Amino acid sequence: MIGDGLRRLGLELPAGIRDALDVQARLLLAWNSAINLSALRSPEQIARGHVLDSLAAVAIARRLGGTRLLDLGSGAGYPGLPLALALPATECALVDSVAKKARFLTAASNAATAALTAAGEPPPMFDTLAERAESLARRPGQRAHWQLVSARAVGSLAEVGELGLPLLARGGHLLVWKRDTGDGRLAHEIDAARAMLRAAGGGLPRLERLPIVEELGLTGHLLVVVEKRRSTPDRFPRPPAERRRSVLR
Repeated sequence: MIGDGLRRLGLELPAGIRDALDVQARLLLAWNSAINLSALRSPEQIARGHVLDSLAAVAIARRLGGTRLLDLGSGAGYPGLPLALALPATECALVDSVAKKARFLTAASNAATAALTAAGEPPPMFDTLAERAESLARRPGQRAHWQLVSARAVGSLAEVGELGLPLLARGGHLLVWKRDTGDGRLAHEIDAARAMLRAAGGGLPRLERLPIVEELGLTGHLLVVVEKRRSTPDRFPRPPAERRRSVLR
C-alpha cells in the first residue's frame, strides 16, 4: 500500500528510505500492544493513517525549505520521522515528554538510521528528547533553532503555536496537521488562535490541502502553516497552569 501511495504522491524515495519507513511501521506493530502508542493496529491502517498521511506533506515542506526539523508530541514518530527521511532533513528532533514513548522513538530512529546506513544513504542526525516543549524552549541550542516544527494531534492551534513558535528560527514554519469536518470548528479554532500566534511572533495561518488524502480515506486532512515572522518574546511559552488560566484573544 505504501508503494502505491508513494506513486500517487509523485514521491520517488531511495530504497534505504523505503526500508527505514518499513522498519518504523514494523516496530510500531511490535511495540503497540505493550505501550499503546497508536490506536491504529493493522499494517494497512498504519500505512494509510500514519505513513502516507505524514508523507503527504513532503512537497509542501520541501517548498517551504529547511533541513532542521523538530516534531512535537511525536508519540510513534509520525509525522516527524517519515518527514525527516523524505525531505531529507539533516537534523531531526523527536520530542515526547512520556518516557515510554521516548524509548520507542529512540528505537525507531536507531533502526531507521541502520537501514539507511546499510543502503549507503546518509541518515539525518536524530535526537530523541524526553521533555516538555516548555522546558525545551528555554534551552540554548533549541530556542529559535529549528526551520520546521511539525505537530499532529497535539492540541489546539493556539497551544501548538505557543509551544512551537519559540523553537522556530525566524523565517521557519510551523506545520500543524488538522482535519476540516466542514462544520466550522476548524475555522473557529484558527480564529481563536490568531492573537496567540501573533503574540508569539507568527504570521497569519494559512491552509494547505494535502494531496490524495480523500483517496486514502483521510477526508478533510490538511495542514495549517504558520511562518515565524518575528522573535518570540521571552515570556512564551507560558507554564501549563498559566496557559489554562489565560487564553490570549
